[in-house]
Amino acid sequence: MTDTATNSKLIQGRTGPWEIVMGLEIHAQVASNAKLFSGAAVGFGAGPNEQVSLVDAGFPGMLPTLNKHCVEQAVRTGLGLNAQINRKSQFDRKNYFYPDLPTGYQISQLYFPIVGEGVVEVEAEDGSFFNVGIERLHLEQDAGKLIHDLSPTESYVDLNRAGTALMEIVSRPDIRSPEEAVAYVKKIRTILIYLGTCDGDMEKGNLRADVNVSVCREGQYAKYKATGDFSHLGTRCEIKNVNSFRFISQAINYEARRQIEILEDGGKIDQETRLYDPTAGETRSMRSKEEAMDYRYFPDPDLLPLELEQAWIDDIKASLPELPDEKRRRLMADYGLSQYDAVVLISEQAKADFFEAAAKGRDAKLVSNWVTNEVSARLAADGRDFSENTLPPAHVAQLVELIETNVISSKIAKEVFDYVWNGEGSPAEVVEKHGLKQVTDTGAIEKAVDEIIAANPDKAAAVAEKPQAIGWFVGQVMKATGGKANPAAVNDILKARLGL
Repeated sequence: MTDTATNSKLIQGRTGPWEIVMGLEIHAQVASNAKLFSGAAVGFGAGPNEQVSLVDAGFPGMLPTLNKHCVEQAVRTGLGLNAQINRKSQFDRKNYFYPDLPTGYQISQLYFPIVGEGVVEVEAEDGSFFNVGIERLHLEQDAGKLIHDLSPTESYVDLNRAGTALMEIVSRPDIRSPEEAVAYVKKIRTILIYLGTCDGDMEKGNLRADVNVSVCREGQYAKYKATGDFSHLGTRCEIKNVNSFRFISQAINYEARRQIEILEDGGKIDQETRLYDPTAGETRSMRSKEEAMDYRYFPDPDLLPLELEQAWIDDIKASLPELPDEKRRRLMADYGLSQYDAVVLISEQAKADFFEAAAKGRDAKLVSNWVTNEVSARLAADGRDFSENTLPPAHVAQLVELIETNVISSKIAKEVFDYVWNGEGSPAEVVEKHGLKQVTDTGAIEKAVDEIIAANPDKAAAVAEKPQAIGWFVGQVMKATGGKANPAAVNDILKARLGL
């Protein structure tokens, strides 16, 4: 199973081409200081069972109290996903028994979720766009955590996560390749971070995805889209709790190939829940897939149906920040950026904000290049993202200004940036301190040109037959001037001296 799917929506099997069809369930931890139904604190890094209330621990007689802030965060998210906000919703009990679920049930939403249908526009790797339908978003509690590696004979239970508010965002089966799946999760993560409703930290498990994968023969997906009849699609398997973009892609590739091999050998796919083992690079069966009836859902008797006032929803909508799609379109319109540059900048809200602060009155394309290349690369090398950037945007603006006004060349600018990044001051201070001003004095450049031509008469003669050989002379002049000569002036003087 070493073959991988390509960007094409078809995978070639032994007996012909197959299509992948996927829907994702993204579990996003609500950005909140307290849990969904208790006042217990939420946070990463606390000691085992230090953030557990009696409600979270499932003590008899304890009653849940709905956290209004978590409801507001769900509404904000629904609005950010261009989805229907349901003014009436209901919490249900989802019954199953597991050691890290003290009550023996999870409070979730099945029949009447807080958010209904929506749509998300996603940028593909090739710059095109595709839409993914949102089926629903509902609120639910997280479970606790079992720890198996502290003892060879016992398992330990940490209930700090138990009761933490989650938003489950369920997509339509509109995703057709591993690349599209990764792009979709990245887009949802970006939207949530812009909204401030989830921090998107996948390493801490604050955002993770269940990936439903099925395969069907070529042409069957088109029939499903035309009719809405799921019988045209294959049996799906759900890969639980995948928490990195790389693992999402790897798990889909493996699972699609696994299913194709089974079907081509005459077997059938069992609907089941599977786990992805990144060490082995394979998915493994976890349990048979339950249906809603297996969970014996019923309305939670301790919680009244949730009714939202339209005025409250309108107030939340009015407070929404500029979202990624809006920001992309505005950056292209206001700064003349390409779609690619705008998409790269909006991928992190802090990156887009940094760009705008640095681009005022400057060459926006040049600023964009410095932000997305040099600054981003330095942060990545330090293991930081843009929200942790300490470089003032004014430094990038000043660096670009020095290039625009021919005080320094683009090549010298990289040397200046090294000094600035290492804390030696502003670009102007660094240029002055290290004597890095560009040589624009034509007399000094002419002197260097004449000396190099005189020392290399054979090469000078060869330029007449091979004009591109002038590049060697440009390099020598730049070397002789410590890289400070104005490149345009060097070219002009060399052409005049060499008769080009």
